[in-house]
Amino acid sequence: MGIVELLPLLMFVALAFLLFSGFPVAWVLGGVGLGFGLIGIAADELAFIQFSTLPSRIFGGVMENLILTAIPMFVFMGTMLEKSGAARDLLNCLQVLMRRVPGGLALSVTIMGTILAATTGIIGASVIMMSLLALPIMVERKYDHALATGTIAASGTLGILIPPSIMLVIMADLLSRSVGNLFVAAIFPGLILATLYMAYIVIRCWLNPSLAQPISEALGPQTRGGVVVMILRSFVPPVILIGMVLGSILGGVATPTEAAGVGALGAILLGFFNLVILPSMGVKDFTLEGPDASTQSATVVATSLWRKLVQFGRTVSGVVDSTAQTNAMIFGLFVGATFFSYIFRALGGDDLVISTVEAMGLGPWGLLFLLLGLVFVLGFFFDWIEITLIVLPVFAPIIAQLDFGDHVSRFDVVYWFAILIAINLQTSFLTPPFGFALFYLKAVAPPEVKIQQIYRGIIPFVILQLFGLTLVILFPEIALWLPRVLLN
Repeated sequence: MGIVELLPLLMFVALAFLLFSGFPVAWVLGGVGLGFGLIGIAADELAFIQFSTLPSRIFGGVMENLILTAIPMFVFMGTMLEKSGAARDLLNCLQVLMRRVPGGLALSVTIMGTILAATTGIIGASVIMMSLLALPIMVERKYDHALATGTIAASGTLGILIPPSIMLVIMADLLSRSVGNLFVAAIFPGLILATLYMAYIVIRCWLNPSLAQPISEALGPQTRGGVVVMILRSFVPPVILIGMVLGSILGGVATPTEAAGVGALGAILLGFFNLVILPSMGVKDFTLEGPDASTQSATVVATSLWRKLVQFGRTVSGVVDSTAQTNAMIFGLFVGATFFSYIFRALGGDDLVISTVEAMGLGPWGLLFLLLGLVFVLGFFFDWIEITLIVLPVFAPIIAQLDFGDHVSRFDVVYWFAILIAINLQTSFLTPPFGFALFYLKAVAPPEVKIQQIYRGIIPFVILQLFGLTLVILFPEIALWLPRVLLN
């Protein structure tokens, strides 16, 4: 095999090397594609005219893809929940409700991570938010640092799997499959992982109570009415938002893209409720407080309401700015990945991969485990979006042709494979040295929390994730039954 035939392989080598350089990934992907495209022209493997098709692939493919329009709205929804204080109130509520359960605060963090995952797929925001809100309290209450950090990091990554997930939207586009089917297929696997986390926390804290000091009974409202107000104020609104998003998809009322719009609107209304309506009513810390509006002059009431509206406007402005920056990064990656994958295919990369796989003679199961192992190892060094944009376009056509007999039907193979990859990619946030959830957590953790404790804390949760992955491999109906029943 000559050097020209090895150009696609050399592309991956160059990409792997440059990803460690610290340059933005979008520029690395596009730069490697451009560089090897010029090499291909010099070697008479490509014609310069082929570059003219790239703009149409970008603006006629990525930029006009209606599925991808869901991403900005999901990002907006998650950021709005963070900035409006809804997440903080939810954690406070869950602490009170779980105070009699072993490891109640850690359990509250896990439940909160599950709820946030069902409203947004922004991992960085979820991990940082829960680290800022929960970790100082867990440290103050003498929680084992490894258990505390592992719980926060693992719970924060559930948003990559539980719909609505930005990763599933991108995977559906790359695989040319229904994003609605992927959303529904991911529900049970995501809930199983959350259940495994909670069972682990309860059992471990029950066996060794010194790992997690119980929450004080004095925390939160002491009357039944106060508890009801707390639940209505902090727990019910996020649940309603989940119902608006997932319910509209499962009920066939809206497509995932339309549901993203519903979720964005719901997040705005929830933010308005938290920042304007409740303070105006004097609702604070789960009780009715503040001066009676009837005893105040109209001018004072109007001024106070105006200040709250201005604060809400500033919050929305900040959310829009943060959303724009996040989406610019995501779609920049799309442009770079489009350039890279086009040049890779033009240089014969698909043929090289297929011939290599056939020469290995692994069979369907061997190839599946090889790909899962490859993705798991790549997760130690790269982010999920980089792995997704590089691996799926290359191997998805091969997976679609595999026959697993009676274990999985030919029609369901790609959906099953996508969920397996999604579960696998969740570990990429937790595995050192480049687990991004670990970086997010350490960046805002108290000084007494050491990186060694964080690394030690995530080990049980990575094992639980691999156990959940094994369950879906052995029992595909975990992922495939619900879409079949609801969406035919």
